[in-house]
Amino acid sequence: MARRTKIHVGLEVGTSKVCMVVGEVKPDSAVKILGIGETKSAGVRKGEIFDYSQARTCLKDALAKAEDASDVEIGSVFLAVTGAHIQGINNRGTFRLPDGDTVVAPEHVEEARNIAREVHIPQDHVYLHPIIRNYWLDGLEHSTSPVGLFGRTVEADFHVVHGIGTRIQNSIKLVREMPLEVDDIVFSPIATAQMALDREQRERGALVIDIGGGTTDYALYLGGVITASGCIPVGGDHVTNDIHLVTGLPFSKAERLKVTEGDASADPARSVGTARLTDDRGFAEVEVSRAVLNEVIRQRLEETLNLIRARMPAGSVEAIGAGVFLTGGTSLMRGFSELAFDVFGRDIYRPEIPEISGIQSSFKDPRYATAIGLIRYAQILETERAAPPGLFGRIGRMFWPFGR
Repeated sequence: MARRTKIHVGLEVGTSKVCMVVGEVKPDSAVKILGIGETKSAGVRKGEIFDYSQARTCLKDALAKAEDASDVEIGSVFLAVTGAHIQGINNRGTFRLPDGDTVVAPEHVEEARNIAREVHIPQDHVYLHPIIRNYWLDGLEHSTSPVGLFGRTVEADFHVVHGIGTRIQNSIKLVREMPLEVDDIVFSPIATAQMALDREQRERGALVIDIGGGTTDYALYLGGVITASGCIPVGGDHVTNDIHLVTGLPFSKAERLKVTEGDASADPARSVGTARLTDDRGFAEVEVSRAVLNEVIRQRLEETLNLIRARMPAGSVEAIGAGVFLTGGTSLMRGFSELAFDVFGRDIYRPEIPEISGIQSSFKDPRYATAIGLIRYAQILETERAAPPGLFGRIGRMFWPFGR
Protein backbone atom coordinates (compact mmCIF):
# COMPACT_ATOMS: atom_id res chain seq x y z
CA MET A 1 0.00 0.00 0.00
CA ALA A 2 1.37 3.41 -0.95
CA ARG A 3 2.20 5.70 1.94
CA ARG A 4 0.12 8.83 2.26
CA THR A 5 1.22 12.38 2.85
CA LYS A 6 0.78 13.33 6.52
CA ILE A 7 0.16 16.76 8.01
CA HIS A 8 1.64 17.45 11.46
CA VAL A 9 1.37 20.62 13.54
CA GLY A 10 3.83 21.68 16.24
CA LEU A 11 2.86 24.17 18.96
CA GLU A 12 5.16 26.02 21.34
CA VAL A 13 3.55 28.28 23.97
CA GLY A 14 6.61 30.09 25.27
CA THR A 15 7.36 33.02 27.53
CA SER A 16 8.16 35.38 24.65
CA LYS A 17 6.16 33.92 21.74
CA VAL A 18 3.43 31.48 20.76
CA CYS A 19 4.45 29.64 17.61
CA MET A 20 2.50 27.09 15.55
CA VAL A 21 4.14 25.27 12.63
CA VAL A 22 2.26 23.25 10.00
CA GLY A 23 4.39 20.63 8.25
CA GLU A 24 3.73 18.07 5.54
CA VAL A 25 5.60 14.76 5.64
CA LYS A 26 5.67 13.23 2.17
CA PRO A 27 5.82 9.50 1.33
CA ASP A 28 9.60 9.76 0.73
CA SER A 29 9.97 11.24 4.28
CA ALA A 30 10.73 14.72 2.92
CA VAL A 31 9.31 17.51 5.07
CA LYS A 32 7.68 20.65 3.72
CA ILE A 33 6.67 23.53 5.97
CA LEU A 34 3.25 24.75 4.83
CA GLY A 35 2.92 27.69 7.18
CA ILE A 36 3.88 29.26 10.50
CA GLY A 37 1.68 31.29 12.83
CA GLU A 38 3.40 33.39 15.47
CA THR A 39 2.30 35.99 17.98
CA LYS A 40 3.90 37.72 20.95
CA SER A 41 3.18 35.77 24.11
CA ALA A 42 1.27 37.04 27.13
CA GLY A 43 0.13 35.24 30.25
CA VAL A 44 3.14 32.89 30.30
CA ARG A 45 6.01 33.19 32.77
CA LYS A 46 9.06 30.91 32.93
CA GLY A 47 7.41 28.63 30.39
CA GLU A 48 4.24 28.16 32.45
CA ILE A 49 0.76 29.68 32.15
CA PHE A 50 -0.14 32.21 34.86
CA ASP A 51 -2.87 34.23 33.07
CA TYR A 52 -5.11 31.78 31.28
CA SER A 53 -7.22 34.37 29.47
CA GLN A 54 -4.24 36.19 27.96
CA ALA A 55 -2.57 32.94 26.91
CA ARG A 56 -5.79 31.75 25.25
CA THR A 57 -6.06 34.98 23.23
CA CYS A 58 -2.47 34.60 22.03
CA LEU A 59 -3.02 30.98 21.03
CA LYS A 60 -6.17 31.86 19.06
CA ASP A 61 -4.19 34.49 17.17
CA ALA A 62 -1.34 32.09 16.37
CA LEU A 63 -3.84 29.41 15.26
CA ALA A 64 -5.61 31.82 12.89
CA LYS A 65 -2.28 32.92 11.41
CA ALA A 66 -1.07 29.32 10.97
CA GLU A 67 -4.29 28.26 9.24
CA ASP A 68 -4.20 31.30 6.99
CA ALA A 69 -0.51 30.79 6.07
CA SER A 70 -0.84 27.05 5.42
CA ASP A 71 -4.39 26.89 4.04
CA VAL A 72 -4.95 23.95 6.38
CA GLU A 73 -7.79 23.49 8.87
CA ILE A 74 -5.87 22.47 11.98
CA GLY A 75 -7.45 19.83 14.20
CA SER A 76 -4.61 18.63 16.42
CA VAL A 77 -1.08 19.55 17.52
CA PHE A 78 2.10 18.18 19.01
CA LEU A 79 2.51 20.33 22.12
CA ALA A 80 5.88 21.36 23.56
CA VAL A 81 5.97 21.90 27.33
CA THR A 82 8.65 23.19 29.65
CA GLY A 83 9.13 24.51 33.16
CA ALA A 84 11.47 23.96 36.09
CA HIS A 85 9.11 21.27 37.45
CA ILE A 86 10.00 18.95 34.53
CA GLN A 87 12.92 16.64 35.24
CA GLY A 88 14.76 13.86 33.46
CA ILE A 89 16.35 10.93 35.31
CA ASN A 90 18.07 7.71 34.26
CA ASN A 91 17.06 4.32 35.61
CA ARG A 92 17.92 0.69 34.85
CA GLY A 93 15.59 -2.29 35.15
CA THR A 94 17.00 -5.80 35.63
CA PHE A 95 15.15 -9.06 34.96
CA ARG A 96 16.62 -12.54 35.40
CA LEU A 97 15.13 -15.20 33.13
CA PRO A 98 13.19 -17.97 34.89
CA ASP A 99 14.98 -21.27 35.45
CA GLY A 100 14.86 -23.32 32.27
CA ASP A 101 14.63 -20.30 29.94
CA THR A 102 17.82 -19.69 28.01
CA VAL A 103 16.60 -17.56 25.08
CA VAL A 104 15.37 -14.00 25.61
CA ALA A 105 11.68 -13.66 24.75
CA PRO A 106 9.70 -10.44 24.17
CA GLU A 107 8.03 -10.78 27.57
CA HIS A 108 11.44 -10.93 29.28
CA VAL A 109 12.49 -7.66 27.66
CA GLU A 110 9.15 -6.10 28.55
CA GLU A 111 9.64 -7.08 32.20
CA ALA A 112 13.02 -5.32 32.27
CA ARG A 113 11.49 -2.27 30.56
CA ASN A 114 8.63 -2.11 33.07
CA ILE A 115 11.02 -2.30 36.01
CA ALA A 116 13.17 0.50 34.53
CA ARG A 117 10.14 2.71 34.02
CA GLU A 118 8.90 2.26 37.58
CA VAL A 119 10.88 5.23 38.84
CA HIS A 120 9.75 6.82 42.08
CA ILE A 121 8.50 10.31 41.31
CA PRO A 122 6.68 12.89 43.50
CA GLN A 123 3.01 12.16 44.03
CA ASP A 124 1.87 15.19 42.02
CA HIS A 125 4.07 14.31 39.01
CA VAL A 126 3.20 12.32 35.89
CA TYR A 127 5.43 10.57 33.37
CA LEU A 128 6.00 12.34 30.04
CA HIS A 129 8.66 10.31 28.21
CA PRO A 130 10.16 6.88 28.80
CA ILE A 131 13.12 7.01 26.40
CA ILE A 132 15.00 3.74 25.95
CA ARG A 133 18.75 4.30 26.07
CA ASN A 134 20.28 0.83 25.81
CA TYR A 135 19.76 -2.83 26.63
CA TRP A 136 22.21 -5.12 28.39
CA LEU A 137 22.39 -8.89 28.20
CA ASP A 138 24.58 -10.62 30.78
CA GLY A 139 26.58 -7.42 31.16
CA LEU A 140 27.06 -6.79 27.43
CA GLU A 141 25.55 -3.61 25.99
CA HIS A 142 23.08 -3.84 23.08
CA SER A 143 21.66 -0.88 21.15
CA THR A 144 18.58 -2.88 20.09
CA SER A 145 16.32 -5.37 21.78
CA PRO A 146 18.11 -8.69 22.60
CA VAL A 147 15.03 -10.81 21.82
CA GLY A 148 16.08 -14.17 20.38
CA LEU A 149 19.58 -14.16 21.90
CA PHE A 150 20.89 -16.59 24.51
CA GLY A 151 21.29 -15.12 27.97
CA ARG A 152 20.28 -15.12 31.61
CA THR A 153 19.91 -11.49 32.70
CA VAL A 154 18.24 -8.72 30.68
CA GLU A 155 18.62 -5.06 31.62
CA ALA A 156 17.01 -1.94 30.14
CA ASP A 157 18.28 1.62 30.58
CA PHE A 158 15.68 4.39 30.37
CA HIS A 159 15.72 8.17 30.55
CA VAL A 160 12.43 9.04 32.22
CA VAL A 161 11.02 12.58 31.96
CA HIS A 162 8.32 13.64 34.44
CA GLY A 163 6.62 16.82 35.63
CA ILE A 164 3.77 18.22 37.72
CA GLY A 165 0.52 16.89 36.29
CA THR A 166 -1.72 19.90 36.95
CA ARG A 167 0.64 22.32 35.21
CA ILE A 168 0.80 20.13 32.14
CA GLN A 169 -2.98 19.71 32.25
CA ASN A 170 -3.39 23.50 32.10
CA SER A 171 -1.43 23.57 28.84
CA ILE A 172 -3.57 20.76 27.43
CA LYS A 173 -6.75 22.52 28.55
CA LEU A 174 -5.62 25.68 26.74
CA VAL A 175 -5.20 23.74 23.49
CA ARG A 176 -8.45 21.81 23.76
CA GLU A 177 -10.48 24.99 24.21
CA MET A 178 -9.48 26.20 20.70
CA PRO A 179 -10.78 23.44 20.14
CA LEU A 180 -7.79 21.28 19.16
CA GLU A 181 -6.71 17.77 20.10
CA VAL A 182 -3.26 17.05 21.51
CA ASP A 183 -1.46 14.33 19.53
CA ASP A 184 1.38 14.14 22.02
CA ILE A 185 3.17 16.15 24.69
CA VAL A 186 6.88 16.74 24.14
CA PHE A 187 9.45 18.12 26.57
CA SER A 188 10.82 21.13 24.68
CA PRO A 189 14.56 20.26 24.58
CA ILE A 190 13.76 16.81 23.19
CA ALA A 191 11.89 18.48 20.33
CA THR A 192 14.69 20.99 19.84
CA ALA A 193 17.28 18.21 19.59
CA GLN A 194 15.38 16.65 16.68
CA MET A 195 16.20 19.79 14.68
CA ALA A 196 19.57 20.74 16.11
CA LEU A 197 21.39 17.38 16.04
CA ASP A 198 21.95 14.66 13.48
CA ARG A 199 22.75 11.03 14.30
CA GLU A 200 26.52 11.47 14.05
CA GLN A 201 26.48 14.39 16.48
CA ARG A 202 24.46 12.38 18.98
CA GLU A 203 26.95 9.54 18.69
CA ARG A 204 29.95 11.80 19.22
CA GLY A 205 28.30 13.56 22.15
CA ALA A 206 26.40 16.84 22.03
CA LEU A 207 24.72 19.23 24.42
CA VAL A 208 21.73 21.26 23.22
CA ILE A 209 20.95 24.43 25.16
CA ASP A 210 17.77 26.33 24.28
CA ILE A 211 17.75 29.69 26.06
CA GLY A 212 14.52 31.60 25.59
CA GLY A 213 12.81 34.47 27.33
CA GLY A 214 11.85 32.76 30.59
CA THR A 215 13.58 29.38 30.65
CA THR A 216 16.74 27.58 29.59
CA ASP A 217 16.21 23.97 28.50
CA TYR A 218 18.95 21.44 27.89
CA ALA A 219 19.43 17.91 26.58
CA LEU A 220 22.70 15.97 26.62
CA TYR A 221 23.38 13.10 24.21
CA LEU A 222 26.32 10.71 24.59
CA GLY A 223 26.92 7.59 22.51
CA GLY A 224 23.77 8.27 20.51
CA VAL A 225 21.39 8.28 23.49
CA ILE A 226 19.99 10.94 25.78
CA THR A 227 21.89 11.16 29.05
CA ALA A 228 20.47 14.22 30.82
CA SER A 229 17.68 16.76 30.33
CA GLY A 230 16.02 19.51 32.30
CA CYS A 231 14.90 23.11 32.57
CA ILE A 232 16.27 26.08 34.49
CA PRO A 233 13.74 28.88 35.12
CA VAL A 234 16.07 31.63 33.89
CA GLY A 235 16.22 33.22 30.44
CA GLY A 236 16.71 36.41 28.49
CA ASP A 237 13.96 38.28 30.36
CA HIS A 238 15.99 37.92 33.56
CA VAL A 239 18.96 39.58 31.84
CA THR A 240 16.68 42.44 30.81
CA ASN A 241 15.36 42.76 34.35
CA ASP A 242 18.91 42.89 35.72
CA ILE A 243 19.69 45.77 33.34
CA HIS A 244 16.49 47.49 34.47
CA LEU A 245 17.47 47.15 38.15
CA VAL A 246 21.04 48.35 37.67
CA THR A 247 20.32 51.28 35.33
CA GLY A 248 16.80 52.26 36.36
CA LEU A 249 15.67 52.11 32.73
CA PRO A 250 12.11 51.01 31.89
CA PHE A 251 11.95 47.33 30.95
CA SER A 252 11.27 48.08 27.28
CA LYS A 253 14.34 50.30 26.95
CA ALA A 254 16.46 47.83 28.93
CA GLU A 255 15.44 45.17 26.40
CA ARG A 256 16.37 47.42 23.46
CA LEU A 257 19.72 48.22 25.05
CA LYS A 258 20.45 44.53 25.64
CA VAL A 259 19.61 43.53 22.07
CA THR A 260 21.26 46.41 20.22
CA GLU A 261 24.30 47.16 22.38
CA GLY A 262 24.94 44.24 24.73
CA ASP A 263 27.80 41.73 24.62
CA ALA A 264 28.12 38.63 26.82
CA SER A 265 31.80 37.92 26.23
CA ALA A 266 34.57 38.74 28.69
CA ASP A 267 36.57 40.59 26.02
CA PRO A 268 37.56 43.95 27.61
CA ALA A 269 37.88 45.54 24.17
CA ARG A 270 34.11 45.21 23.72
CA SER A 271 33.37 47.02 26.98
CA VAL A 272 34.97 50.35 26.20
CA GLY A 273 32.96 53.56 25.98
CA THR A 274 29.25 54.26 26.24
CA ALA A 275 26.23 52.30 25.01
CA ARG A 276 23.50 54.55 23.62
CA LEU A 277 19.89 54.39 22.53
CA THR A 278 18.71 57.09 20.16
CA ASP A 279 15.24 58.49 19.59
CA ASP A 280 13.47 58.87 16.25
CA ARG A 281 15.42 62.06 15.51
CA GLY A 282 18.78 60.40 16.16
CA PHE A 283 19.43 62.07 19.52
CA ALA A 284 20.76 60.01 22.41
CA GLU A 285 17.97 59.27 24.91
CA VAL A 286 19.84 56.65 26.97
CA GLU A 287 23.53 56.45 27.82
CA VAL A 288 25.00 53.61 29.90
CA SER A 289 28.57 52.57 30.52
CA ARG A 290 29.28 49.70 28.14
CA ALA A 291 31.40 48.03 30.82
CA VAL A 292 28.48 48.08 33.27
CA LEU A 293 25.99 46.84 30.66
CA ASN A 294 28.16 43.94 29.50
CA GLU A 295 29.08 42.89 33.03
CA VAL A 296 25.40 42.67 34.00
CA ILE A 297 24.64 40.57 30.92
CA ARG A 298 27.66 38.32 31.30
CA GLN A 299 27.12 37.60 35.00
CA ARG A 300 23.53 36.43 34.54
CA LEU A 301 24.24 34.29 31.46
CA GLU A 302 27.40 32.83 32.96
CA GLU A 303 25.47 31.87 36.09
CA THR A 304 22.82 30.17 33.92
CA LEU A 305 25.37 28.16 31.94
CA ASN A 306 27.17 27.14 35.13
CA LEU A 307 23.88 25.87 36.57
CA ILE A 308 23.55 23.61 33.51
CA ARG A 309 27.14 22.42 33.80
CA ALA A 310 26.56 21.57 37.47
CA ARG A 311 23.67 19.29 36.44
CA MET A 312 25.78 17.28 34.00
CA PRO A 313 26.78 13.76 35.10
CA ALA A 314 30.38 13.42 36.24
CA GLY A 315 32.80 13.38 33.31
CA SER A 316 30.08 13.95 30.72
CA VAL A 317 31.15 17.43 29.60
CA GLU A 318 34.61 16.11 28.76
CA ALA A 319 32.95 13.35 26.70
CA ILE A 320 31.16 15.85 24.43
CA GLY A 321 32.86 15.42 21.06
CA ALA A 322 30.51 17.16 18.63
CA GLY A 323 30.10 20.33 20.69
CA VAL A 324 27.54 22.50 22.44
CA PHE A 325 24.63 23.68 20.28
CA LEU A 326 22.93 26.94 21.25
CA THR A 327 19.35 27.70 20.23
CA GLY A 328 16.60 30.06 21.35
CA GLY A 329 16.30 33.81 20.98
CA THR A 330 18.81 34.68 23.70
CA SER A 331 21.48 32.58 21.97
CA LEU A 332 21.63 35.38 19.37
CA MET A 333 23.23 37.69 21.97
CA ARG A 334 26.63 38.95 20.86
CA GLY A 335 29.46 37.21 22.68
CA PHE A 336 27.25 34.38 23.96
CA SER A 337 29.15 31.71 22.03
CA GLU A 338 32.45 32.92 23.52
CA LEU A 339 30.94 32.84 26.99
CA ALA A 340 29.62 29.31 26.45
CA PHE A 341 33.08 28.19 25.36
CA ASP A 342 34.58 29.68 28.54
CA VAL A 343 32.10 27.69 30.65
CA PHE A 344 32.13 24.33 28.85
CA GLY A 345 35.47 24.30 27.05
CA ARG A 346 33.90 22.58 24.03
CA ASP A 347 33.27 23.74 20.46
CA ILE A 348 30.20 25.98 20.28
CA TYR A 349 27.69 26.01 17.41
CA ARG A 350 24.48 27.85 16.64
CA PRO A 351 22.58 25.40 14.40
CA GLU A 352 20.44 26.71 11.60
CA ILE A 353 17.11 25.23 10.62
CA PRO A 354 17.97 22.55 8.03
CA GLU A 355 17.00 22.94 4.42
CA ILE A 356 13.32 22.10 4.61
CA SER A 357 11.06 22.75 1.67
CA GLY A 358 8.68 25.66 2.05
CA ILE A 359 10.32 27.34 5.02
CA GLN A 360 10.86 31.08 4.79
CA SER A 361 14.34 32.47 5.34
CA SER A 362 13.04 34.69 8.15
CA PHE A 363 12.23 31.59 10.22
CA LYS A 364 15.63 29.92 9.73
CA ASP A 365 17.13 31.04 13.01
CA PRO A 366 17.50 29.51 16.48
CA ARG A 367 14.27 31.02 17.83
CA TYR A 368 12.21 28.48 15.88
CA ALA A 369 14.25 25.37 16.68
CA THR A 370 11.67 23.87 19.06
CA ALA A 371 8.63 24.50 16.84
CA ILE A 372 10.33 23.05 13.75
CA GLY A 373 11.74 20.22 15.87
CA LEU A 374 8.19 19.18 16.80
CA ILE A 375 7.54 18.31 13.15
CA ARG A 376 10.68 16.15 13.11
CA TYR A 377 9.56 14.54 16.37
CA ALA A 378 6.14 13.73 14.90
CA GLN A 379 7.79 12.22 11.85
CA ILE A 380 10.06 9.98 13.96
CA LEU A 381 7.25 8.96 16.30
CA GLU A 382 5.08 7.95 13.35
CA THR A 383 7.91 5.74 12.07
CA GLU A 384 8.35 4.12 15.47
CA ARG A 385 4.66 3.39 15.87
CA ALA A 386 4.62 1.68 12.46
CA ALA A 387 7.67 -0.46 13.27
CA PRO A 388 7.62 -3.89 15.00
CA PRO A 389 7.78 -3.59 18.80
CA GLY A 390 11.30 -3.07 20.13
CA LEU A 391 12.82 -2.10 16.80
CA PHE A 392 13.00 1.63 17.48
CA GLY A 393 11.39 2.99 20.63
CA ARG A 394 13.91 5.78 21.15
CA ILE A 395 11.28 8.40 21.86
CA GLY A 396 7.74 8.12 23.09
CA ARG A 397 5.58 8.30 26.15
CA MET A 398 4.81 5.76 28.79
CA PHE A 399 1.09 6.39 28.97
CA TRP A 400 -1.43 9.18 28.54
CA PRO A 401 -2.54 10.29 32.01
CA PHE A 402 -4.71 13.24 30.95
CA GLY A 403 -7.82 11.71 29.44
CA ARG A 404 -9.24 12.37 25.99
